[in-house]
Amino acid sequence: MNTRFAADLRGPAIPFPHFWEHTVGSGHATLALRADWQAQLKRANAELGMKHVRFHGLLSDDMGTLVCENDTLLYSFFNADQIFDFLLSIGMRPFVELSFMPSTLSSGNQTVFHYRANVTAPKDYAQWSALIRRLVEHWVERYGIAEVRQWFFEVWNEPNLTAFGSGKQSDYFELYRYTVQAIKAVDQSLKVGGPATAENAWVAEFMAFCKENDLAVDFITTHHYPTDAFGKPGDDTEKQLSESSRSVLRAQTREVRAKAGTLPVYYTEWSTSSNPRDPMHDDPYAAAFIVKTILEATGLVQGYSYWTFSDIFEENYFPSVPFQGGFGLLNIHGIAKPSYRAFQLLHALGDELIHCQGSHPTVDAWLIRGNRSATILLTNFALPRHLIATESVTFSVHGAQATAHGTLQRIDLHHANPKRRWEEMGKPNYLSAAMLTELDVASRLRREEQTMSFKGGTLDLDVSMPPQSVATIEFAYEN
Repeated sequence: MNTRFAADLRGPAIPFPHFWEHTVGSGHATLALRADWQAQLKRANAELGMKHVRFHGLLSDDMGTLVCENDTLLYSFFNADQIFDFLLSIGMRPFVELSFMPSTLSSGNQTVFHYRANVTAPKDYAQWSALIRRLVEHWVERYGIAEVRQWFFEVWNEPNLTAFGSGKQSDYFELYRYTVQAIKAVDQSLKVGGPATAENAWVAEFMAFCKENDLAVDFITTHHYPTDAFGKPGDDTEKQLSESSRSVLRAQTREVRAKAGTLPVYYTEWSTSSNPRDPMHDDPYAAAFIVKTILEATGLVQGYSYWTFSDIFEENYFPSVPFQGGFGLLNIHGIAKPSYRAFQLLHALGDELIHCQGSHPTVDAWLIRGNRSATILLTNFALPRHLIATESVTFSVHGAQATAHGTLQRIDLHHANPKRRWEEMGKPNYLSAAMLTELDVASRLRREEQTMSFKGGTLDLDVSMPPQSVATIEFAYEN
């Protein structure tokens, strides 16, 4: 039995800005000095339309931003400048996460990640404030105030977690107070925000604190993952996800949107799961999850930054296995995963979203209108350990004047899935040039002709949707 969806091509539509392209995540600031990291980011900008990048540790000791020698504070912004020079050279900008604590300013020895980033509060808030002000003044001098006004300054990372500090609101609020005052002292138009929390936390309390203390806040940031607050410590990711729901992130985003009021909302981290070694990050499952999640966030946020664009990533260690379940859209060799191809399909979409009629437990459908072309977007997605099967889908487009042919592109087990080919190779840990070429070919999207029937102003098409899959059908139309 067919699952049926329908939409009117000439019917009312809502704006469909590509908000997911505003920012994309990376891992550790020093990685941005690597040539391979830079090559992959340049590709993400060119092929996916990513405009900003965010990473941890810009102020940490390994960046050399502030060190102490012979009881003298030494400021060095050279490495940060090298990174930002590169971003601007390729048409991107930083989403500046102000973290972590230079050890010479730190009040303790608590660290996070293998690169031992200090996450304690400053022992002297005046010195912290001086660092932030000097740094921002330097960027204004180097890049010009008109440029830096287009950046975003986010204070810290996930302060509600003890992994990144005390986990106390009061401690974070004090840090935000000194940081925002230092930045606004340079220029009132510079954009500063927070609370940069995990699990959608502290938004209302943060806004109340800023209002009560007459502190500027230009935008709200927070993070979420579908594995948040599900399962118990030690549970595997599949079990955690199986206890979630298909649209859990949409529900959370709606709550944050309501709390933020008129302020812009930027999710500066989200992903298929919060597990840094999750096999599903490399599978078609991730592509279907990404597409569905992004479409469901339409109209709720101004930015939705996927974590991360690359497996060149080292929070715990730097693995060499080609497909090791890393967060990245690209693996360490630059091979595009199904998740990368999902963003590539999304980038090609138009900017008007038309309401579709029809529903199904695992299949979702959207119609996106562009200039003289439109795209039907389909996913067949279920959480792990939930029922899912191949579904036959019929989509009817009313009010169309179009050719009887469309262009079909797929992501599923047999399409745009290089991990499957790597497994067929025997899962080699290290790849030859020939293997890299073969995997690149296996990763590519393929364009196939899709036959469509046209009668009485209605286009009909039939598509088979395997489990955990994405498909787009693009067709031309006349205005």
